[in-house]
Amino acid sequence: MTGHTDEHKYLDVSRDGAVAVVALNRPRALNALSFALLQEFFSAFAALDADGDIAVIVVTGTGDRAFSAGADIKELARLHDEGKPSPTIHFAEAFWALADSSKPTIGALNGLCYGGGALLASALDMRVGCRRTEFRFLGVAHGRINSTWLLPSIVGLPAARELLFTGSVVEASHAYRIGLLNHLVEPEDVRPAAMELALTIAGNDQRMVQGAKRLLHETHGATWRQMFENERRAQEGDLKGTPPKEAFADFLARRGGE
Repeated sequence: MTGHTDEHKYLDVSRDGAVAVVALNRPRALNALSFALLQEFFSAFAALDADGDIAVIVVTGTGDRAFSAGADIKELARLHDEGKPSPTIHFAEAFWALADSSKPTIGALNGLCYGGGALLASALDMRVGCRRTEFRFLGVAHGRINSTWLLPSIVGLPAARELLFTGSVVEASHAYRIGLLNHLVEPEDVRPAAMELALTIAGNDQRMVQGAKRLLHETHGATWRQMFENERRAQEGDLKGTPPKEAFADFLARRGGE
């Protein structure tokens, strides 16, 4: 790692070149999503997303049991007694900003992703997990609803219906089969595999990487023809191709310019 950045109470933030790593850091509470943790997380994430030196953001959890076990239930109860909204509702727009961020995001999911933890993990672009990685979308079990706008785009409608209607545990092998995990590796390889993926992405043309992400998001749910036309407009506009001599400089140099 290049080194750690600003100090946080509930986060560990570090950088490796153009890759930032944000670790939820409440291991004794299984990285439960308290109001304070979410406030720190979304503030740190927004700063990293706006940082021109950062190309990819990796999000993980501290410890070997949980990415995040979900909401801090004791805090939820206290906030309700005080007539205050739950953190998930308070930070609803922040979850949207996370899912729609300009930079590619990768979850290094070292363990449980339950409730709000499953929502946070699924809001990331890609997910790397291990046999300890489990998901539970628990809203319906506790009189709540979430992830309906997000989960179908990852696993498709039939699987999303099952996960959201049942609130059942989704084990790692099942998550991998349905696309909820992009990669399934050994526990000790979760963060290294996520970093390898991040560094590969960071080595590409970031204007095009971010442009591809923007187009994927803008055209989601559009017709096939609309998707084609949006890409063509981008290719002729702000995502116009890099001149060949610049784009393929290494190749041309090896071939002597022929």
